[in-house]
Amino acid sequence: METFELKKGCLIIHIRDELDHHRAMLLRAEADRKIEKEGAKHVIFDFTGVPFMDSSGIGMVMGRYKKVIFTGGRAFVTGVGPGVDRIFRISGLYKIIEKYDSVEKILENL
Repeated sequence: METFELKKGCLIIHIRDELDHHRAMLLRAEADRKIEKEGAKHVIFDFTGVPFMDSSGIGMVMGRYKKVIFTGGRAFVTGVGPGVDRIFRISGLYKIIEKYDSVEKILENL
């Protein structure tokens, strides 16, 4: 199950299970609502414990990236395991989304 927190103007989304079509749809709706309601400038995706992500997960990440980039924000990922890392590399997501070792490192660099 995913959890959300807000720190230093960042919406941090902790994802802890497979990110398939159904979960991506639910996550997309909740993330958008929180970005708008909380006024988050940046979004951090914490993929710790996510063994699998399909193309709908890519779309969910891209959509949140597009949402924050228009307001001068940035998107970050952390906790990316080998399976998800491969998807990020193949899809080219690392060209637009920054990867860090931890949420704390991201927050330090903002």
